[in-house]
Amino acid sequence: MSDTQSRVSPIVAIAAVSVILFSAVGVGVMTGVIPSSFSQSAGERAAAEAAKAAAPARSAQSAPAPRRAAGEPARLAAAEPVKPAPRICAECGTVSAVNVVEQQGEGTGLGAVAGGVVGGVLGNQIGHGTGRKVATVAGAAGGAYAGHQAEKYLKTTRRWDVAVRLENGASRTFSYEQEPAFRVGDKVRVVDGRLAVN
Repeated sequence: MSDTQSRVSPIVAIAAVSVILFSAVGVGVMTGVIPSSFSQSAGERAAAEAAKAAAPARSAQSAPAPRRAAGEPARLAAAEPVKPAPRICAECGTVSAVNVVEQQGEGTGLGAVAGGVVGGVLGNQIGHGTGRKVATVAGAAGGAYAGHQAEKYLKTTRRWDVAVRLENGASRTFSYEQEPAFRVGDKVRVVDGRLAVN
């Protein structure tokens, strides 16, 4: 090999040394060995912000109290009157529901007997011979069932349950045999165990 081939170009050597130096400086700045201008300015900014935050507190503490003129009477701070808590009416409330309750009547057997007789008579009018006997039995059975159901229907009772939410938080229910005039949302009062419009 000739001498020209083994020698390193001066430009390449300068570039290699520059890269090594810049890398060393960068590592030193990142590890904190070499202080940087950015870290100093950040510290100065933090100190300036702390001084700004402390300045209003100092000025508020050092501000003098307003002076009162010699002839001016002392003013007392007008305190707001304390409002009394609203009184709770234990007997007052609001209708929260009106429910219709149907109670089916009980059959006594009279309806079944009457229905069976009527059904048997009507069934006996149909057909001849064995057909008439079958129709009579079927009419009596159907009439007894229909009579029993009719008796229960006729004895069915209705009541209206009015649910009231009282002002003290309690709930009460009042039952009526006839449809009451109260509707959901009405203001009511309990008087002698019954409801009255409030």
